[in-house]
Amino acid sequence: MCEVNSCCGNLPEPNKIGKIIRELNSAFKKNFIACGTAAGLDEVTLMHGWIMGYLAHNQDKAIYQKTIESDFGIKRSTVTTILQLMEKKGYIRREAVEGDARLKRIFLTEQGKETAARTKTMIAQIDSSVIRGIGEEELEVFCGVARKLLSNMHQ
Repeated sequence: MCEVNSCCGNLPEPNKIGKIIRELNSAFKKNFIACGTAAGLDEVTLMHGWIMGYLAHNQDKAIYQKTIESDFGIKRSTVTTILQLMEKKGYIRREAVEGDARLKRIFLTEQGKETAARTKTMIAQIDSSVIRGIGEEELEVFCGVARKLLSNMHQ
């Protein structure tokens, strides 16, 4: 595993930032899945959890597939597959919009709302454990650098 000090020291290895980001992503996914399984949420994938949380947070807004594509930065075919599976599992329902049968608004079902709430609690617990021993200033620096990295990648 890449130690932050060795990777970020004198920048000796190529793609060191990419390696750290990949390792963070992989570790978060593994932690999420392990915690989800322990909480009885083993059928919820990471992306399902994010989407359900997004829908729960934006209940007062009209959310469509295009909204999710745009806000999550994922391809239409990927979103279609994810939403079909979420619908099959009973987490969401899609309703045609009056006046445009092609548009379908996405809603959380009761099961989806319950799962979103449980997932939110689990993510909060993961976040707390991940930042254990890290000071507020360090977190602010990390978040600031992460935002700049994202901004640079979107240019």
